[in-house]
Amino acid sequence: MINKKFKRTDLLLSLCGLNCSLCPMFIEKRCAGCREGSTCYLTCTIAPCSIEHGNIDYCFECEEYLCDKYDGIELHDSLITHRNQKKDLQKAKTIGIENYHKEQLEKKEIINHILNRYNIANRHIFFCLAVNLLEVDDLKQILKDCDESTKDMDLKERSDYIKHELYEFAKKRNIILKLNTGRY
Repeated sequence: MINKKFKRTDLLLSLCGLNCSLCPMFIEKRCAGCREGSTCYLTCTIAPCSIEHGNIDYCFECEEYLCDKYDGIELHDSLITHRNQKKDLQKAKTIGIENYHKEQLEKKEIINHILNRYNIANRHIFFCLAVNLLEVDDLKQILKDCDESTKDMDLKERSDYIKHELYEFAKKRNIILKLNTGRY
């Protein structure tokens, strides 16, 4: 018998492949993540589908995945990028959810460090986007270089410096650090 209530315990990776723990709303504790009653759940078309398929934890566990719910999903972002949903789900499926979580916990530590040392105004959205899209090893190198190079700078200078470094590094990797605003 299928339990008709949407249940989630994983607050790092959502059912559909979003990295909830790297979302500005989640970090600011204005969203409870991928669970019933959260901001995201109220507008989600995939959560009800999960219930219909036996409360699966991740879409990749469904025999119908990759279904039409994912058509064009990477073209529209909310406060968190949707660009890597399919890629991240595939990665979690391939390396296992525990290994994927280890990587996400490292990214969570990185975003917390960036926000504590470099954040000004609304730049947290940009920083969350960068951490979401760049690889852990690249982020560690950027942080190491920025921490060393910005020791004597004030907050605005530090923030401008790391923003520039993230942009430049992303450009080398052909990653665009801008949220998609188009509708899918």
